[in-house]
Amino acid sequence: MAEGEDMQTFTSIMDALVRISTSMKNMEKELLCPVCQEMYTQPLVLPCAHNVCQTCAREVLGQQGYIGHGGDPSSEPTSPASTPSTRSPRLSRRTLPKPDRLDRLLKSGFGTYPGRKRGALHPQTIIFPCPACQGDVELGERGLSGLFRNLTLERVVERYRQSVSVGGSIRCQLCKPPPLEATKGCTECRATFCNECFKLFHPWGTQKAQHEPTLPTLSFRPKGLMCPDHKEEVTHYCKTCQRLVCQLCRVRRTHSGHKITPVLSAYQALKDKLTKSLAYILGNQDTVQTQICELEETIRHTEVSGQQAKEEVSQLVRGLGAVLEEKRASLLQAIEECQQERLSRLGAQIHEHQSLLDGSGLVGYAQEVLKETDQPCFVQAAKQLHNRIARATEALQTFRPAASSSFRHCQLDVGREMKLLTELNFLRVPEAPVIDTQRTFAYDQIFLCWRLPPHSPPAWHYTVEFRRTDVPAQPGPARWQRREEVRGTSALLENPDTGSVYVLRVRGCNKAGYGEYSEDVHLHTPPAPDTTQTAGTTAVLKTPQWRRCRPSPSSPSAWARSCWALEQVPTQG
Repeated sequence: MAEGEDMQTFTSIMDALVRISTSMKNMEKELLCPVCQEMYTQPLVLPCAHNVCQTCAREVLGQQGYIGHGGDPSSEPTSPASTPSTRSPRLSRRTLPKPDRLDRLLKSGFGTYPGRKRGALHPQTIIFPCPACQGDVELGERGLSGLFRNLTLERVVERYRQSVSVGGSIRCQLCKPPPLEATKGCTECRATFCNECFKLFHPWGTQKAQHEPTLPTLSFRPKGLMCPDHKEEVTHYCKTCQRLVCQLCRVRRTHSGHKITPVLSAYQALKDKLTKSLAYILGNQDTVQTQICELEETIRHTEVSGQQAKEEVSQLVRGLGAVLEEKRASLLQAIEECQQERLSRLGAQIHEHQSLLDGSGLVGYAQEVLKETDQPCFVQAAKQLHNRIARATEALQTFRPAASSSFRHCQLDVGREMKLLTELNFLRVPEAPVIDTQRTFAYDQIFLCWRLPPHSPPAWHYTVEFRRTDVPAQPGPARWQRREEVRGTSALLENPDTGSVYVLRVRGCNKAGYGEYSEDVHLHTPPAPDTTQTAGTTAVLKTPQWRRCRPSPSSPSAWARSCWALEQVPTQG
């Protein structure tokens, strides 16, 4: 029994370790600098609320052409911790300006950057391209030196490094190789020491002996968050500027009239909000997972629908190509027939002219006929021959080709078709219909008429919705009665309730989907006929007149303002 409990306890511990390891691995993406894709080192908070390593920020500004605005050089380690052997590998890959030049630039007040003239009275604002949001962030005239360090993020990075390093330890940065395990750290010296090295570099009776040792760490931070303008600890938060401020910042004119609260109040308010938001997220993990599954299903449907849309468009375009090919064949066949008919006529004309040449059969035959001396025989043979020669002579005198060589009548005008093909695009849903108030009325039936705006895509059918507005409102959204797939631009609603106010609207639909609703119109149906008993007979009070529509009180359009209600006084029949 005890072994089973021990095994269950061991299993639960291992499951917890796996969950912690998975959570840590997932959190690692939040701790990577967007520039160098390594864990943050001395991260700075940009005005857009994103973070970037201080060294990476200096490099980005250097690439942009800004010099002397990369921050305070004194913030770099100056202790033995900053030696090449102990500095971060990515720091050694960057070429930074020489410290003496940075000092000269900082002492002169401003650096040089594109667009600024030497000695300008109003230096331009430094623009930093944020690699996270891809936006240009204004850093002001001071550049990176006016930004806060994100000490909280530094602590999270350090805790993460310690949690994922199994069996790792921090080594002394002053020992000769191989270095011993560090036991102490010094914030003032910005280095980690073993016991012997700490005593060696903090001799008794010197100022360094007053340094307070801390636990060994890989990142040394100031004890508190300091104001970058006045180098004092921040104590308040300006809600107007959304910036931490110190006591000196409060009295500056830049914060006059601003809503400033103690940092404790801002801390408690933000912590409560963050705690509630995190609790809500953790309490709705099933909802998040359900929405993820829904999104994944939507992605699958999107891929299938996109492929179907591609195939449909390809099929339609191929259909257009087939029609064009068929039309091309018919047009070419018509040109071919016209060409053959002209060639035949021109060939016959050539043959007729060749018969007039000396030595041709017709001329020789005519010469032989002229030798005939028998008069009756000559008349018999020469009559037909004379007709042929007369036609040939007339053709010779009034020569003109029997057919034209031009095919201008076969030219195509494809301007309209080319315009249609150029404007060929995906179908859009119909625009909101416009109610025709002059043709819409209510009597014992409701007749609703509408039209589509000019240049609106066509609608295959319409949906008419209506409901009464003079009945007690029920909880929940208003329920509309619906008439689906109405063809044409009018609808007849039969048997409405008498003496009631109806609100109606309509929208179009085509292959692209449903369009927007029209503006609501209100129709007042006539009251029911009144009957009274008078001396055994019945007198009927009729209300025979129909009533036009009136607009919704909130309707802003011109046509709605022009709607009117027409009511006649009931007459006794």
